[in-house]
Amino acid sequence: MRMQQTLEDFESALAEETALDRQMAEAQVREAVVRSRRRHIEQQTRRGTLRFVLLLLLLLATAVGVTVAMFQTLYIVMG
Repeated sequence: MRMQQTLEDFESALAEETALDRQMAEAQVREAVVRSRRRHIEQQTRRGTLRFVLLLLLLLATAVGVTVAMFQTLYIVMG
């Protein structure tokens, strides 16, 4: 009788530990998914900011180039 009780205790403890391990594994997977999504969003934000800055610089360079070309043309025509 004592052996059966010990065996039953062992089996119930094993079942509890297995359930805990499964829950921990699922929690780790959820955390990994959240981290991956957060990283992806951060990368998109960084790329978007970089593209915006490059666009502004390109527009500024275009405006400067057009202004310089306009005044040179005006100098040639008037000169």
